[in-house]
Amino acid sequence: MKLSVSPPPYEGAPVVVLIAGLGGSGSYWLPQLAILEQEYQVVCYDQRGTGSNPDTLPEAYSLAQMADELAQALALAGITRYCVVGHALGALIGLQLALDRHDALSALVCVNGWLTLNAHTRRCFQIRERLLHAGGAQAWVEAQPLFLYPADWMAARAPRMEAEEAMALAHFQGKDNLLCRLNALKKADFSRHAARILCPVHIICSADDLLVPAVCSTELQAALPHSQKAVMRQGGHACNVTEPDIFNTLLLNGLASLLHSPEPVL
Repeated sequence: MKLSVSPPPYEGAPVVVLIAGLGGSGSYWLPQLAILEQEYQVVCYDQRGTGSNPDTLPEAYSLAQMADELAQALALAGITRYCVVGHALGALIGLQLALDRHDALSALVCVNGWLTLNAHTRRCFQIRERLLHAGGAQAWVEAQPLFLYPADWMAARAPRMEAEEAMALAHFQGKDNLLCRLNALKKADFSRHAARILCPVHIICSADDLLVPAVCSTELQAALPHSQKAVMRQGGHACNVTEPDIFNTLLLNGLASLLHSPEPVL
């Protein structure tokens, strides 16, 4: 698996691994890259079956496989200790790494993640799947911004929405791959295992997230032994894109707190 690894800003700089959501593209984090690279060695990647890592995913593809693929790629790159920042599906991969690779994971930032799939989120995904089956990639891509962005933000950026749609269609990961990744996401349930996650966790959510209600982050924080939470008043599901200044401040403050606080004794 190909990774994009920035040079460390100084010797011994902590490594921060950015994991996107269902879209799988490392470019999702463009609003954060410049500011993170000033303080951290940053790793981005396109998830298996997307972008620069094309592949045909197996039917039984799982969250554990996603986490293991990333861990192996990082090890091959000589990265043995890192913090993960994950959005939605990326947050779930981070939680899986915290369980399976606790010796490698120094800290975790979960952005609009969850403990177990919320009934509202499941309904949203069911609707999106029906659109995919009925209208193909075009219907999926056209509907996607409705779940990602606040209405007023989209309305003020019509040319950008058109450009994003064209780009998403040009780089669509394929129906079968998308469904494999979506099925793995829907099966993820950390409700019985969260107490075993002992690395420090910073949770960021948006109060107006249409896809993943903010209560999901409240439930996640309650289940994780060493966690803290920050709530953005607005920004939608893709709050790091729509409100980058506010998000970046919360992210940098959260990373500083996580990486400079004493780790719990295991």
